[in-house]
Amino acid sequence: MSASVLYDAPGPRARLRNRIYTVVGSLLVLGLIVFSVYRLHQKGQLEPEVWNIFNNAGVRTNIRDGVLTTLQVFAAAGLLSLVLGVVLAVARLSDHKAVSWLATGFIELFRAVPLLITIYALWVVFLSYKADLGFIGENTAFWALVIGLTVYNGCVQAEVLRAGINAVPRGQVEAAYALGLRKSQVMTMLLLPQAVRSMLPTIISQLVVTLKDTSLGYIITYAELLYAARTMANNIIVNGENPITPVVIVVGAIYVAMCLALSSLATWIEKRGRRAKTGISVAAAAEPAEAPGVLDTDRPGPSAEEPPATKV
Repeated sequence: MSASVLYDAPGPRARLRNRIYTVVGSLLVLGLIVFSVYRLHQKGQLEPEVWNIFNNAGVRTNIRDGVLTTLQVFAAAGLLSLVLGVVLAVARLSDHKAVSWLATGFIELFRAVPLLITIYALWVVFLSYKADLGFIGENTAFWALVIGLTVYNGCVQAEVLRAGINAVPRGQVEAAYALGLRKSQVMTMLLLPQAVRSMLPTIISQLVVTLKDTSLGYIITYAELLYAARTMANNIIVNGENPITPVVIVVGAIYVAMCLALSSLATWIEKRGRRAKTGISVAAAAEPAEAPGVLDTDRPGPSAEEPPATKV
C-alpha cells in the first residue's frame, strides 16, 4: 500500500466507504433533479408556450442589451479596480507613514462597508448633484455602479497584490538594492511582476466576483441583465402567470456561461505563463582554446642527453 506525502492512502474499508458515499450522494443529487423537474411540470413551467417567449424578437433584444450593458460595466469596473488595486497596494507598502495609514484606512473602510450600500449611496449622491456633475440620462446609475464596484474590488485586489509582494523572497529585494536599483525600479521591475504572476488565479477569481456583482445594478434601476430579466418576467403573462422560472433559468445560464468563459481565459493565461521562457538562457559550451603548438606531435621533445634547463 503506497502512502502520500499529504495523507495516508485509504485502505480497503475506506475505499468501500468512499464508493458507498459517492453512490448515495449521486442518487440524492439525481433525486433532487427529478423532483425539481416534476414540480416544474406540475406548475406548468415546462409547457412549450412558456418557453416559446424566447422566440420573440423583443425578448431576445432585451436579453442581448442586458448582456452588453453588463459587459460594459464589468469591463470598466474590472480595469479600474486593477489600477486602483495596484495604487493602494503600493501605497500601503510605502515607507511614508501618512501614505501607508491613509491607504490602510481606505482599504479597511470600503472592505467593511457592504457593496450594495456603497452603490446605493453613490447613486443618491450623483442624483442629488446631477446637474453639477454633468450626468445625462442613465449615466448616474452607470457611474454609481462602476465606481462602487471599482472601490470595493480595488480594495480586495490591493490586499491580493500586497500578499503577493510580501511573498517574494527578501533576498531578491536586497540583491536588487545592492545592484543600485531605486525603490520604484524594484517595485515595478521585480516585485509587481512576480506578485501578479503568483496571485493571478486569485486576481481572476476576484474579477469573476466583479462580473457577478454587476447584477446589483438592478437596485438602482440600471438596465443590466438582471434588471432586464426582472422587467420581462413582470411584464409578460403566459397562461395567466408571469414566466419567472424560465427567465431565471435562462439568465442564470447566461451568467454561468460568462463566468466560465472568464475562468477559462484565466486558466489559459496561467498555462501560457508557465510555458513562457523567462530568465537568462545558458550559453552553449564552446570548444576550448588551444595554444599554438601545444598538441603538435611532430615537435621534438627534450633529449635524454640534454637535460632541460633549470631556472636559478
